[in-house]
Amino acid sequence: MKKKYAIAIDLGGTNLRCALVSREGTIIRKIKEPTSNDLLNSVLRLTGNLFSDEVLGVGLGVAGLIDRKRSRVLISPNLPGIEHIDFITGIHERFNVPVHIENDANAAAFGELIAGAGKGLSNFVLFTLGTVIGGGFICNGKLLGVSAEIGHMSIDADGEKCLCGNNGCLESYASARAILSKAVSFLEKGGESLLKGYCGGNFYKLTSEDVYRAALDGDMPAREILKTAGRYLGVGMANIINIMSPEAVVLTGGLAEAWDIYVQEAIKETSRRAFRDLYDRVKIIPSTLTGDAGLIGSAGLVFNE
Repeated sequence: MKKKYAIAIDLGGTNLRCALVSREGTIIRKIKEPTSNDLLNSVLRLTGNLFSDEVLGVGLGVAGLIDRKRSRVLISPNLPGIEHIDFITGIHERFNVPVHIENDANAAAFGELIAGAGKGLSNFVLFTLGTVIGGGFICNGKLLGVSAEIGHMSIDADGEKCLCGNNGCLESYASARAILSKAVSFLEKGGESLLKGYCGGNFYKLTSEDVYRAALDGDMPAREILKTAGRYLGVGMANIINIMSPEAVVLTGGLAEAWDIYVQEAIKETSRRAFRDLYDRVKIIPSTLTGDAGLIGSAGLVFNE
């Protein structure tokens, strides 16, 4: 008899999430806690809380570059030292089940394919829009096993230094981190904005959500910061559309909530830069799985194996 469930783990720089997921992509139970320095033991403990004889295997989604031949993390800017941790061996020895490791954004793209906005599509690109920017490619109904580091395409050859070491990365201009950095810099220089009232004068407590809220309240500096970030996102989206000619671009992550300003500006810029025939055939749509796409996708990859 086929086992009913897989355990999915989403290992990010801020939070560690673990879920019991059915073959149909339904999350049965979910646990979340802050990411600790003792990553392997945290993963083993949360997995143990959900494990049973009905679990087929474990899928691990990690924010970083994955060596698929060795099933290891090569590097993760937000999780320093993770490349020295052998999650596969640790989980397998404890629970004696198969373990699949994948980049978290790739896993999210697979989740959208099997249970979300990409269901029924053969070719689409996922952009994850949050503190950082990631991506995943679905081609001919399958996850394309490439790095898909969309956030680190160069859009300005002599631009700002990125945390990855490159210059002019999309992530440095269009991510939540970039938006917040621009807002704080504006306030530090004495700029007038509603944002001052949102943080009690402490600029460093602001969030990208605050910037969007101020923009909705009519604050022009906040609106301009979001629109500028959206234009850069549009440059990146046009590049990907011109290269991949997808049926759809699916947007997920916290920044996708700023659809009316940030995303709409991105769509305008995309329409100006992408080949017209390709742009006319692509849909730019929001995720339907919100923050759970990575968990569902990681579990789906276990069943797919």
